[in-house]
Amino acid sequence: MPDGGTINIKAKNVTVTPEDNLTLKQGNYVKISLEDKGPGITEDHLSKIFDPYFTTKQMGSGLGLATTYSIIHRHNGYIAVESELGVGSTFHIYLPASTKQLKKKEAVIEHTADMTGKILVMDDDEMVRNFVLKVLKTFGNEADEASNGTEAIEKYKKAMDSGEPFDVVIMDLTIPGGMGGSEAIKKLLEIDPDAKAVVSSGYSSNPIISNCEKYGFKGFLSKPYKLDELQKLLNEVLSINKDF
Repeated sequence: MPDGGTINIKAKNVTVTPEDNLTLKQGNYVKISLEDKGPGITEDHLSKIFDPYFTTKQMGSGLGLATTYSIIHRHNGYIAVESELGVGSTFHIYLPASTKQLKKKEAVIEHTADMTGKILVMDDDEMVRNFVLKVLKTFGNEADEASNGTEAIEKYKKAMDSGEPFDVVIMDLTIPGGMGGSEAIKKLLEIDPDAKAVVSSGYSSNPIISNCEKYGFKGFLSKPYKLDELQKLLNEVLSINKDF
């Protein structure tokens, strides 16, 4: 919504029957509806919005809704959209309702000494970069960002030349229209064979993910990752070759 507005989010329990004409098994679901007051989606775009790399935004990657679609379907759910030009759009998400009773668990707090350092975050999604940078700084790290591999390499070299190198680089594996992590790691290791890089991706089928060390990475973060997963991996990577 470029001019601002209100987003309405609703959730309710529903029972899906054959009369609903949904590609879902009959049963109980939680239906989540997200309604915006944006410009709406044209009819010819409606059938393409869940396709990977399809975007109408000048700076968009076209992976947001494709990833959303994939996650929901992996959970045996369903997503649909209604839209009217000049009025707005409403996305409906159906997720299977669980019949299990929740068991309360006592919180287990692991007391570990969190290590800090200078971190470079490479991701084409500005929202992701802003969020990760904020989290890293909250953890006590110094952090900087890059939108693609070319920018990341330039910033890494500049930091090395200044005598204040980055301790870890978090690299998005795929950058549409730009240098992604698979190419950037090669250039990074050419200028610094001891560089510590972590690869991040939402696509677990890529061979780099299953054997990231072979390609020069020190670890892997699966998107979307939790904050404790990020801190744990950073602790492991920062401790490599450290003298205690």
